[in-house]
Amino acid sequence: MRDVGIIGIGQTKVGEHWDKSLQQLAMEAIAAALNDAGLERADALYVGNMLSGKVSGQEHIAALIADFSGLRGIEAVKVEAAESSGAAALRVGYMAVASGLVDTVVVCGVEKMTDAVSSATASAALALAVDSDYEALHGLSLAALNALLMRRYMHEYGVKREDFSSFTVNAHRNAAGNPYAMFPRPVSTEVFLKASMIADPVSLMDSAPLADGAAAIILCPGDKARGLTTDAVRIVASAVATDSLAIHDRRDPLLLEGAYLSAQRAYQQAGVGSVDIDLFEVHDAFTITAALSLEACGFAQRGQGVHLAQEGEIALDGRIPICTMGGLKARGNPVGATGVYQIVELVEQLRGQSGVNQVKGARLGMAQSIGGTGGTVITHILEAP
Repeated sequence: MRDVGIIGIGQTKVGEHWDKSLQQLAMEAIAAALNDAGLERADALYVGNMLSGKVSGQEHIAALIADFSGLRGIEAVKVEAAESSGAAALRVGYMAVASGLVDTVVVCGVEKMTDAVSSATASAALALAVDSDYEALHGLSLAALNALLMRRYMHEYGVKREDFSSFTVNAHRNAAGNPYAMFPRPVSTEVFLKASMIADPVSLMDSAPLADGAAAIILCPGDKARGLTTDAVRIVASAVATDSLAIHDRRDPLLLEGAYLSAQRAYQQAGVGSVDIDLFEVHDAFTITAALSLEACGFAQRGQGVHLAQEGEIALDGRIPICTMGGLKARGNPVGATGVYQIVELVEQLRGQSGVNQVKGARLGMAQSIGGTGGTVITHILEAP
């Protein structure tokens, strides 16, 4: 297996792009990534997307995006793994380059969610990521399922709803330094407490906003990457794990076993442990997810993820900075693209290009992307040039 490096990154601003199509957003991100890499073409394109058929009325989008991006003729495939689709596309691209089948790969994550359908329809579409027969059929949306997890967590560990505010405050504080963020402004604990409920105890401030956006990266073999640029970031681990889609089928609903297994496999591949990770792009679709992910990945003991946030250890100057450019909560969550946005942001950090949000001395960064409530979890670890 060959080493794999990231030599180019590109992204669009996350938001409501009513005037741009799915393929136009993807084209912008791909063009920026190719330009950053100093390339005009690639051998293959892997597109992470969850809802193009359901929301945009368009399947077969990989070939469509290749055509729009001036890459007609190359291998192009869509990859779907619910909200972890972007990370799954990276996983496929990584394996393609590492195996020697291709040399240069574009990985793009893209999603359009805001103008084609109502928020209710979008929420119903997202529920396709959970167990249809035993959860969605009974009206359980992703917000409702996370509300059940949050309520159980509060009961088991004596945590109050306001204790989760530190995740939201941290994310928005970091988003203020990200020009690509949907909500680049700080919020206070008071704002968190006054937010409208979605599914008690989950409020608007516990939940990442649905959005449009696209992000892209360029992969190539490590030896070629080092010859092309001094800024090549190495992928030192790529791991996937699964769990039951239905929460009631899990051995322990408050242990994200998929996150645990995925992280452990990534640590083993990279030859590191949680103590060696300098920053963690967590999948904070809901504040409860952030807490459970920190615990599953070994950054906090069971029931202590919330306290880690309260103590400031997730801040840019903390023990394990998370959501360094705003995370899903404040950067926005264009679901199929989110996993690639996380990687773009890690690359910026490891290149030392994150401006006021730079984590000092960052050498190893980890990103974890979660599909559904934990049915699929994908973890990548990157190393600085």
